[in-house]
Amino acid sequence: MSLELGNATVISEIERIRMVGSAFHKTGRPVALVPLTTGVHAGHIALVRAAKHIRGAVTVVALQSPREEGLELLRAEGVDIVWDYSPESLWPHGRRIAVTPANAATTLEPHLSKDLTLYLALILTLSPTDVLFGEKDYELLLALHHAAQDFHLGVRVQGVPAVRMPDGVVMSLRNTNVPAESRDQVAALSAALTAGAHAAEAGADKVREVAAEVLRAAGVEPEYLEVRGRDLGTPPEEGDARLLVAATIGGVRLIDNVGLPLGIGFNNIEEHEAKAELEREQQREQQRAQDAAFQQLSED
Repeated sequence: MSLELGNATVISEIERIRMVGSAFHKTGRPVALVPLTTGVHAGHIALVRAAKHIRGAVTVVALQSPREEGLELLRAEGVDIVWDYSPESLWPHGRRIAVTPANAATTLEPHLSKDLTLYLALILTLSPTDVLFGEKDYELLLALHHAAQDFHLGVRVQGVPAVRMPDGVVMSLRNTNVPAESRDQVAALSAALTAGAHAAEAGADKVREVAAEVLRAAGVEPEYLEVRGRDLGTPPEEGDARLLVAATIGGVRLIDNVGLPLGIGFNNIEEHEAKAELEREQQREQQRAQDAAFQQLSED
């Protein structure tokens, strides 16, 4: 198969994109997939650049109905292939199977199963070695990671930090649909996350209280405002956690999230990490002493 790599060659046929994945798999060359829906913005470019950092990888961007301006952006980044897909091409008989997380009752996002099924279909069709996905959709990113592990897909799902605009608003195609008069409320989402994260040392309840106060002052009623563990389970007393928010502003449903060192606080991270490393070194030393004692017994 002859392809002009680096020129964002558009491929629409399912069988041909399968052949692309199979051909590069046989050569041992990595294939990095950046799965998108519609449109290309700076956040998507960050995903592409992360994919380009994978040594020797062929970059494939999956994009519905790509426009010429989007293709120009992708060519400028040296993207190799643009997979022009649609739900109809993926499921010519309609979507008959849905993948749902085992703990669906605790999920935050109402369309998680639909989105998860879509992205798994893209992965299974192309069979990439790596998938680059934005942390803005943190719950979906985590679900993809779990699915790749549980279904033994042999693909690395890598999260890429969200790109934010100067006012802190996360880069998203949805944000462009918010009326100009509601822009301050959109900025309040990221402001609430920032304020909540800086209260991390005081624990989960304080984080949520501070973030909720910022939203209240901006007149934003959240659909949810949750502090969860890094795995989206119960937040730890001390350790990595996630503060997540969703709200409808100007008729547009928006989501955002931020990581935070719960029970530690940003000012104490270095001290906490140094203490943790000392404890790990002590454990390693104890293990070495036990191994030496066992070796001595074996020789005797």
